[in-house]
Order: sequence, then C-alpha cells, then structure tokens
Amino acid sequence: MRTITTIFIIIISIQLSMAFTERELEIIRNGDTDTTFRVLLITDAIDSFTLRMQSSDINQDSITNDEDLQLLIKRLILTMNEAGGVGIAAPQVGVLKNIFLFVRFDNPEYPVQVAINPRIVNHPNETICFEGDGCLSIPNISTNSIRFPWVEVEYWDENGNFHKEKLMGYSREDDFTSIIFQHEFDHLNGILFTDKICTPSEDSEIED
Repeated sequence: MRTITTIFIIIISIQLSMAFTERELEIIRNGDTDTTFRVLLITDAIDSFTLRMQSSDINQDSITNDEDLQLLIKRLILTMNEAGGVGIAAPQVGVLKNIFLFVRFDNPEYPVQVAINPRIVNHPNETICFEGDGCLSIPNISTNSIRFPWVEVEYWDENGNFHKEKLMGYSREDDFTSIIFQHEFDHLNGILFTDKICTPSEDSEIED
C-alpha cells in the first residue's frame, strides 16, 4: 500500500512539474516561428468553452531552457502582430497557461512585453469605464468595460527576469497599457471583456 501511495505521489509531482499538456504541446509544435496560431473564437462552442477555463502557472525556473515555451512566445507575437492586436493571451490559442503579451504604449523602445505567471498585486478602489474595448476572440464587437485606472503588477519575462511595476494609462488616444494588462490578465481567469460592460455614467470619480 505504501508503495502504491509513493508511486501515486511521484506521478502527481511529475504532472505538476510539466509545463504543458500533450494537447498544448501539439498546438505549440504544429508550426514554426513563421506560423501563426489559430485564434479561438466565442462563436465556436468548443472554443468558447476553452476561453472560459482557468489557466495555470508554468515553471518559471525553466523559462529560458524551455524550447516549447520560447516557440509559443514567438508564435504568439507573430499571431498578435498579423491580427493587428495590442495583446494576446495563451488561452486564446488553446494553451491554458498563465502567459500573455501586451503592447507597451508607455515604452516605445520596448513595444511588446511578455508576461509569464502575472499577478495584479494592487489597484485603487475606484474604477473607470474604458471606451472601445475589443478582443481578437470576439471579432467585430467593441464596447466599454469596467477597469482600474492603474494596477501594480508582478510577472516574469521570456528571459526569466522578474518585473514589479505600476502600470498607468486608460486613454485610447494616449496610453492604455494598464487596460491591456487587465484585459489579458482576465483571459487567464476565463473572463472576457463582455463580462464587464459599463456605461460612462457608471464611472467612479478618479482621485489624484
């Protein structure tokens, strides 16, 4: 009995340490760095179910050595750029892991940021009604969504570097980096922007 228990624990430990499932590896490896992913759409029943699932962390200790993770990142960048997006999350291509990209309007010298195992560690009590939110998985629809005007976040990048910073910006005409991060972070939790529809009259007053 003790032997069976030990084997069971070993199997569970191996599964927890795996970066990707077999299905996720199949998705990642079905093309090279010049191949875009198929973006999941809410108009497809199976896609919609997947988009509502919770993602899990990846092993941040092996970020730089994980060839599949690096391939995923490169293909995500290509997919986002060709689709004309400002962010994309791994669940949007069927990989339920906590990783996404977001465009840095606040940092033109480093326009695209990779966020691995991201966290929102602080935000204000007040919210704003961000105008014109949209999503690659919900084409041809744009509406307003409830967001925080700023967030303090933590994440690792593709080089294994840890980041802790405060993201600002909620103006589509100027800088809405904070909004993009929140939008993509929601994807990791199975939340879509259409779950947060608001009208400008619902804005809370923003304090300086």
